[in-house]
Amino acid sequence: MLKITPYLGILVIIVSIAGLWYPVLGYFMLLVFGTLLLISPFRGRWFCGNLCPRGSFNDFWLGKISQNKKIPPVLRSFWIRVPIFLFMMGFMGYRLLQTQGLFNQIGMILVIMCLTTTTIAILLGLSINPRTWCTFCPMGTVQHILGKDRYQVKLDAEKCINCKKCDKVCPMQLDVRNSLTKRDCIKCGRCIEICPKDALAFEN
Repeated sequence: MLKITPYLGILVIIVSIAGLWYPVLGYFMLLVFGTLLLISPFRGRWFCGNLCPRGSFNDFWLGKISQNKKIPPVLRSFWIRVPIFLFMMGFMGYRLLQTQGLFNQIGMILVIMCLTTTTIAILLGLSINPRTWCTFCPMGTVQHILGKDRYQVKLDAEKCINCKKCDKVCPMQLDVRNSLTKRDCIKCGRCIEICPKDALAFEN
């Protein structure tokens, strides 16, 4: 996790709220999309755990008041994730075509998409777990597909003492030691930082 990660959450609030008056802020979403598409083929979902403003907001702000329940496994299913991705991308594409290329209208559509998804993420984060949205986030799904098995956490079994501290700090609620090839790992590095025996490390 980067030092700036806990502070990025303010960006999603600015875009979602101030963007209603200043639609140009919606173009920040394109910067986010472009950045994660560039990173994901090399590091999978690294963006999610280090640079995602919504992930930062949910982890470090919403996490303080969340119910912190178990995330329903069904939400990780591609039978859920792919239809959501296709619907959201299709709907956004349809709305963008209606703007006829008008700069402010495009920005406003991006703002509305950000506000809508952020609202859903907040409601799920409060009622279930801060990272519930991230299990089926359309952009997370894209990174999941593009990243394949890149930049995985590697376990040195000889050093591991089965203290399970890594499992407790994983924001995605993964079984860290037994899920090392899970593409839903967001590469935040918290499991590596907390391991008392340095049994975990990223493998390029």
